[in-house]
Amino acid sequence: MSATARQAQDERGQAERLGIKPGQVVQEIGYDDDCDEQLRGAITRIDGVELVDEDYDDVVDVVLLWWRDGDGDLVDALVDALTPLADGGYIWLLTPKAGRDGHVEPSDIGEAAPTAGLSQTSSVSAARDWSGTRLVAPKARR
Repeated sequence: MSATARQAQDERGQAERLGIKPGQVVQEIGYDDDCDEQLRGAITRIDGVELVDEDYDDVVDVVLLWWRDGDGDLVDALVDALTPLADGGYIWLLTPKAGRDGHVEPSDIGEAAPTAGLSQTSSVSAARDWSGTRLVAPKARR
């Protein structure tokens, strides 16, 4: 396998780990120049996926919330991220991995999520420098 083909397969794997499916609308919140461009590219290359910014004012299937320690109040950010979510939608909270600038302690996520009305369902290595935590609203709220 060529290096280019391996890279393309790795990028597809990144988006697949996040469960993003063709035709979904993915809202990105907290984008900055430190965000992982490979992951963003992998998402946009899925057929029919629309990657929209935080000013998008319609319903979305997935929210990618790029979050760093020092960005503010995580509970408030999670509550805001819930607003545009469609029934059955979910939030990927993307935080810098341990040892990176802006790392968020898992315990902080563990405390903020239930306060915002969310349950943590899984965690993945979303990109080279970013961890992902999948958060969903409990079924009773959907």
